[in-house]
Amino acid sequence: MTGERILIVEDERAVARGLEYALAKEGFAVLWAETGQQALDLARSRDPHLIVLDIRLPDISGFDVCRQLRAERMRQPILMLTARDEELDKVLGLELGADDYVVKPYSLRELISRIRAHLRRAYGELAAGSQGGVLRFGNVKVDMERLQVTRRGKPVDLTPTEFRLLRHLVSNPERPCSRDELIEAVWGYVSDVGSERTVDVHIHHLREKLEDDPADPRWLVTVRGVGYKFEP
Repeated sequence: MTGERILIVEDERAVARGLEYALAKEGFAVLWAETGQQALDLARSRDPHLIVLDIRLPDISGFDVCRQLRAERMRQPILMLTARDEELDKVLGLELGADDYVVKPYSLRELISRIRAHLRRAYGELAAGSQGGVLRFGNVKVDMERLQVTRRGKPVDLTPTEFRLLRHLVSNPERPCSRDELIEAVWGYVSDVGSERTVDVHIHHLREKLEDDPADPRWLVTVRGVGYKFEP
């Protein structure tokens, strides 16, 4: 895959230029926004394939940008850049719809690896519809080929990451899946300490969107000490 549009949202010019240069060398088409409002304008007009979003911006925060993009049903992967040890930033970003986060200071190799993994899964493996068929549980229908989820006949907006997570669980009914397994299968990299929270937040999103009682889930069940499973 080459030529995918990557939107960098970073107000530090030197950091942004360095990242722009590195991504361009990898064959990506790079867009750059210095402010949150510029990011929203570029996302709407240029439809990037992936957004690298810093939290600290001079006008509105990266959190507000992420919230607005998801409210407008923009589903491309969003990677948030967070300060080291700012656990609340990581959790809030994920709660607002970010797919992943990278901690500053980061290595370019790690960031590019994360970007490629998300692009591959969002537009490669996922779009290919390698696991076809339709699965129903309760009032939910999951169409693997069309990449569509409906509940009570109405479309449910899932991000590519949420769809991959749901697909992995429903494709392995009744089998407990560890968080490490889910990180590797869905996010595409080796688990780290913060990854457990990443999985937990995305499971929470899926329950909010698909379960009748998210606090007492019927389908997406916690397996204590292990992770999660789909209970048909």
